[in-house]
Amino acid sequence: MKYLVAGLGNIGEEYKNTRHNVGFMVLDAVATASGIVFKDSRYGFTAEMRHRNAQLVLLKPTTLMNRSGNAVRYWLNREKIPLENLLVITDDIAIPTGSIRLRAKGGDGGHNGLASISEVLGTTGYARLRVGIGDTFHRGGQVDYVLGEWSDEELAVINRRLPLAVTMIRSFVTAGCELTMTAYNKAGKNLTDDGSEGRTDR
Repeated sequence: MKYLVAGLGNIGEEYKNTRHNVGFMVLDAVATASGIVFKDSRYGFTAEMRHRNAQLVLLKPTTLMNRSGNAVRYWLNREKIPLENLLVITDDIAIPTGSIRLRAKGGDGGHNGLASISEVLGTTGYARLRVGIGDTFHRGGQVDYVLGEWSDEELAVINRRLPLAVTMIRSFVTAGCELTMTAYNKAGKNLTDDGSEGRTDR
């Protein structure tokens, strides 16, 4: 089975360490753990890997966040990957920094990247791995917050949680969305749990 795992973010040095780019950070962690590297491809940086019987195409779109749907649609079509084998990794201000939750479908929650994907694909029925970045901003300050850089404390939390995100992606492609949600969403809420103890990929 072949899967497309798309981590959302914005390209360019000015965005590299921003909260909005946590999707890129997760995919970089997957690549590091798997010993693979990204290459410059059409509409994004891509890398390919295998996990057990699954073949994964990792995608970091270079279309900028607001046009993420163009890149996702292109790679789904190019690789002939069905919608149910799409996983989108995105930041989420609705959950605490470092919380990780998998959902089988849902709205965009005001997230421009998800809105673009849903519009281009014509559906909200695709899985998404939501990585919390918190909401410690004043009214009207959301854009500056998500495009702002991590504090040292926030970055420490995110880095501690990246192994769990990697584990959940591997589980998604081997066990499926529902079983992965059951197995890991509770751990995703526990910010003291890095996902590395007492678990094996299913």
